[in-house]
Amino acid sequence: MARKRNTGLVAINLVLLCVLALVTIAPGASAQRDRVRGDYTMVSGRIQGSVESAIYIVDATNLELVAVRWDRSRRNLAPVGFRSLSTDFDRVGGQGR
Repeated sequence: MARKRNTGLVAINLVLLCVLALVTIAPGASAQRDRVRGDYTMVSGRIQGSVESAIYIVDATNLELVAVRWDRSRRNLAPVGFRSLSTDFDRVGGQGR
């Protein structure tokens, strides 16, 4: 009886080892492949034409900006907008003021 129980455990371990190997070998998410870990800064500010404020999150590494606001009725963050800062920099020729 003990030998049969050990055989079952060995079989389960082999199956789990195969699953682990498949997960390890599988390619990563394609959306994250070209993305570098960000360097984030958050500031609060007013939304033009609204009485509510927003949280502006800037990713300085990937040059992106996201604005979110707190939705009191749903008790979660609601997106306000997204902006690619690299596109803006390219549009003005990469020059500052």
